[in-house]
Amino acid sequence: MKKTDVLIIGAGASGLMAAYQLTKAGKTVTVLEARNRTGGRIHTIYNELFFQQAELGAEFVHGNLPVTLQLLDEAGLKYQQAGFEMWQYDNGRFSQNDEITEGWDNMLDKLNELNEDMPLLDFLNKHFADEHYADLRKSAIRFVSGYDTADPALASAKALGNEWTNEEDDQYRVTPGYCRMVKYLVDTCKLAGNSIVLNTIIKELRWHAGNVTAVSADGNEYSATKAIIALPLGVLKAPTSASSSVKFSPDIPGHLKATQNIGFGAIIKILLEFDEAFWHSEQVARLAGADLKDMGFLLSNEVIPTWWTQAPKATPVLTGWLGGPQAFDKKDVSNEDMLQQALASLSHIFKIAPEVLKNKLIAWNIANWTADPFTLGSYAYDMVGSDKAREVLYQPIEDTLYFCGEYLYEGAAMGTVEAALSSGKNVAERIHLTPALS
Repeated sequence: MKKTDVLIIGAGASGLMAAYQLTKAGKTVTVLEARNRTGGRIHTIYNELFFQQAELGAEFVHGNLPVTLQLLDEAGLKYQQAGFEMWQYDNGRFSQNDEITEGWDNMLDKLNELNEDMPLLDFLNKHFADEHYADLRKSAIRFVSGYDTADPALASAKALGNEWTNEEDDQYRVTPGYCRMVKYLVDTCKLAGNSIVLNTIIKELRWHAGNVTAVSADGNEYSATKAIIALPLGVLKAPTSASSSVKFSPDIPGHLKATQNIGFGAIIKILLEFDEAFWHSEQVARLAGADLKDMGFLLSNEVIPTWWTQAPKATPVLTGWLGGPQAFDKKDVSNEDMLQQALASLSHIFKIAPEVLKNKLIAWNIANWTADPFTLGSYAYDMVGSDKAREVLYQPIEDTLYFCGEYLYEGAAMGTVEAALSSGKNVAERIHLTPALS
C-alpha cells in the first residue's frame, strides 16, 4: 500500500472523525481497525426478526452537544427526544425518582469549593460521614459507578462536581441508529479515495520523525508521514502481554505512563427482547401501585441495578446496565450466567418467576465491553491528576505521533460520543495546520 499522509490506528468515533476532517482538508488517510467493523464502542444491531434496531454500545446523545448534533445535521440524520419517567425500586416498592436526594445540593457546593482534589470516596468520608448522610453517600456512589462506570475510590471529586453541576436534562436518540453516523464518516472518507482496512491488528509502530510504519499481526506494513493513535484507553493501559497491545519502536514511556493516570471504567450491557412489554401490564401496575407505561429508567439495588426502556417508543425491549467495580468483578462471567442474573434481577423487581420471564424472552444479547480485547472497558473518567496526564498525551511526539480519544476531552461531557468526536476533530485540525505535513 502506498505511503499516505496520515495513518489512523482505530476506527472508532474519534479515529473516524479525525479521518473525516483530514479528508475534507484534502489529506490522504489510511485507517487501520482490528475489528471486522467500524464504530468501536458504537455498535447498532439490525435484524428483521429481533432487535430491529438496538444499541450494544453508545445509545444516547447526552444533551445539546454541539459537535455531535452538527455532525448529525451534516449527515442528514434525525434525532429525537428520549422522553421518559425515572422510577426506583427499593425496599419492595416503586417510587418515581424525581426528588433530589437530601443533601445533594450541599454536596455539589462543597465539591465546587474544593481547593485540593481527592477521590470521591475520600471526599464523602471526610465531609458526609455522618449517618444522616447515608442515603446521600449511597446515591453518589451508585451514580458514579453506574453512570460514570467509575471506581468511587479513584474518581476525581472535582471532576465529578463539574460534571454533576453541568448536567443537561435533554437526552436524544439517533433515530436510524448511531451506526448511521459512523457510516456517514466512513463513506465520506472512502468516496475521497481514502482507505479503511478492517481485521488488521497492529502489533508494532515503528517510527522516527516524519515517518511511521504500522506492522500488523499478519505481517503487512502501512506507512505514513504521521500517525494518530485512536485506540481505546483500556488498550493503551493494558500490559504488553495483552493480545491487543501495541509496541512502539522506539518506546514512548512518558506518554504510556500518562495513560495510567486517567481512569477507564467497566461496563456490561444487556439487551432483552420479550414477547410483550410486560411492565405495561395491569398486573405490574397493581404491584407498582402506579402505571409504568411511560417508564424510561428504573433504578434498583439488584445485581443488575439499572434498566431502561425504549421510551417514548413502546417496544418490548429492556436494557440492563452494570457499571463500575461491580462490572469489573463480573467481566469473566459467561454470557449465559449474566443472562440468568439479569432475569433474576427482573424477577425480584416485578415479582415474576425467572422461568416465566425466560419463556417470554425471544432474543437477548450481552455486550461485555470490559472483556472485549479491543476495548477492555467502557469509557474514561478523571482521577486525581488526570488533567496533567492529558497535558502530556495532548503533545505530539516529534510532530509524528498524535493521540486522540474520548479520554483526551476536557469538559462536562466526558466519556461520551461527543468527547470522542471532539478529540478527533481537534487532532485533525492540529495536523492540518502543521506545515511539515507532506
